[in-house]
Amino acid sequence: MTHPEPQAEHREIESLDAFDRVVSRGSLAGMRVQSVDLTRRTSVLLATDADGAVFLGCPMEPAAAAKVRADGALVFPPVPDLPFNPYRGSLYTAGELFTGLDSGYAATPDALTYDWFQRTKADGDVFASMLRSIHDDAVSDALAELLVTARVVGVMGGHAMGRGTEAYAGAARLGRSLTRAGFTVATGGGPGAMEAANLGAYAAGHADEMLADALQLLAKAPSFMPSVTDWAQAAFEVRVRWPLGADSVGIPTWFYGHEPPNAFAGHIAKYFANATREDGLLARCDAGVVFLPGAAGTVQEIFDNATPNYYGSRGEPTPMVLVDRAHWTDHLPTWPLLRSLARGRAMESRIALVDSVDEVPGALLRLGTGA
Repeated sequence: MTHPEPQAEHREIESLDAFDRVVSRGSLAGMRVQSVDLTRRTSVLLATDADGAVFLGCPMEPAAAAKVRADGALVFPPVPDLPFNPYRGSLYTAGELFTGLDSGYAATPDALTYDWFQRTKADGDVFASMLRSIHDDAVSDALAELLVTARVVGVMGGHAMGRGTEAYAGAARLGRSLTRAGFTVATGGGPGAMEAANLGAYAAGHADEMLADALQLLAKAPSFMPSVTDWAQAAFEVRVRWPLGADSVGIPTWFYGHEPPNAFAGHIAKYFANATREDGLLARCDAGVVFLPGAAGTVQEIFDNATPNYYGSRGEPTPMVLVDRAHWTDHLPTWPLLRSLARGRAMESRIALVDSVDEVPGALLRLGTGA
């Protein structure tokens, strides 16, 4: 039997409630069911047409699996003994990645997944490589769904920026001001400047004094070295004391496994492939990107972002704001090269160099108009 193919945006099922709603209409034909536990839906699966459906990592009873295969469905069963779910239908949360932190960071899913990554990338196992690719594609899909209507501003900066410093506090104020202005803050999801911006976004829904108190609390564990456990526990202490913070996005990677994700992003899109992560992060920053002082990684991000702006490969150039004149002209003279690249091109009116984070919102507003 053939069925009209559902439109792509309407055929993904990522929760049991969504599954039940679709089944109530009488058919699973052509649907994509992603990481939904169907072990208690055997009778429904036996009675429902699943022609052309795809089941990705959905636990189900053998009789149900046999029946949907007979209908013409594809079934990709869950993979046992993995510390992560390659077919996940949603982004990570900090609580999920840091489950078991009380027993030490090494016991958490984040650390266990990094250990698995280290083992499997060394032995060249094609099955493991496939699982990593499936996982990263699922994360990209979930990230695109989350940000479909958002105005995203990326905040880039180095992991070495320590808690308790004025630079860290400034990055946090930036994240707060951008969130209060209606932007969705997206960072590389790690420590340092990235954590500070996610913290600021988290603080946006609280009174101003909350951020000052949180910064003081976090300063007792200024870095993720030597103890990721102490560093992360301080962040969760802030979250417990001030719950229900505003949302932001963190996009870290297990490629840099020595850098743990920070706990302040409401949604975490963690990847295995750093190139996929970098491109996905910058491509989604449609309202602009802010570059705080950083080193090689941040310099790379500046020119990863400048290249499509230069060629216009993503349409209109997006604003780029570099923060700290001395850093980007004297210490790492990136600004002169960026300005030279932009000269005479559409991106020329979309780049700016400012002295402090307090100037960033105004610069983004000005650059967004192309003025």
